[in-house]
Amino acid sequence: MRRFLVGALAIFFAVASGHAQTYPSRPITFISPFAAGGPTDVIARIMAERMRGPLGQSIIVENVVGAGGSIGVGRVARTNPDGHTIIVGNWGSFVVIGAVYPLQFDLVKDFEPITPLVTEPTVMVAKKAVPATNLRELLAWIKSNPGKVTMATSGVGGPSHIFGAFFQQHTGADVQLVPYRGAGPALQDVVAGQIDTMITGPTIVLPLLRGGNIKAYAVNAKTRLASAPDIPTVDEAGLPGLYFSVWHGLWAPKGTPKEIIAKINAAASEALADEAVKKRFADIGQDIWPRAGQTPAGLAAHQKAEIERWWPVIKAAGIKPPS
Repeated sequence: MRRFLVGALAIFFAVASGHAQTYPSRPITFISPFAAGGPTDVIARIMAERMRGPLGQSIIVENVVGAGGSIGVGRVARTNPDGHTIIVGNWGSFVVIGAVYPLQFDLVKDFEPITPLVTEPTVMVAKKAVPATNLRELLAWIKSNPGKVTMATSGVGGPSHIFGAFFQQHTGADVQLVPYRGAGPALQDVVAGQIDTMITGPTIVLPLLRGGNIKAYAVNAKTRLASAPDIPTVDEAGLPGLYFSVWHGLWAPKGTPKEIIAKINAAASEALADEAVKKRFADIGQDIWPRAGQTPAGLAAHQKAEIERWWPVIKAAGIKPPS
């Protein structure tokens, strides 16, 4: 019996090693659970282009959209765990949907974390006519006009919607959250003066800020933006802890061999260390995850912490799937 068990284990490890040595044996698919042209799609394509070299295979990006990203995530959960289908997910698709949508899969138990990739802090902005000159004055102005100040969001369950809900819970301010069909149209109404405030990413904010079309009050992060160092952090501006960021990572289906996970992780880390990739991410306002944290355990720990932080916020705000 003992010889049988030893033999069986030897065969198992030989097969696992063989899979890792021959991986990848065909083109890899990166699933982006959001529309083409959006931040997740762009990040997926930057990574796919650079990772194909170290992995020795072409990488195809496929957009599988709908239901806040849950359709694409669900598809990967049901995929053969051989490392040839990977998902480029983000804060929305691997944290938020678990509190908003009824899922047929588990965001933690049905996936193997590979690595965090990038993170994008957000910026608190307002129309030019708002009288406040700093964040403390902005909050005082909002509180002096309860229920009257408008805050644009990119749609129900989107990052700016949840950030707006957290802003209210964190500060006690009462604002009208106004949903749009995306961050672009929402911000345009801030520029036009039809909406008072918004919390959104620097990628679309900075060109308008530099053009003098809007005001920026704070970066919702612990550090200032390298691309806009004159904007103070929320800690510096008087609202410590008001942190909002959207981050991205790579996941594989549950059961993907650890040797394959390690190969994908190594290829991703090599890509993130590339100077050309660093510049491309900097140009779109994305900060590369610190090298020490680019591990499966690092992504798992961060996802867990984010679920613990944001699910109570989402549920307290009563955010439901759009009808």
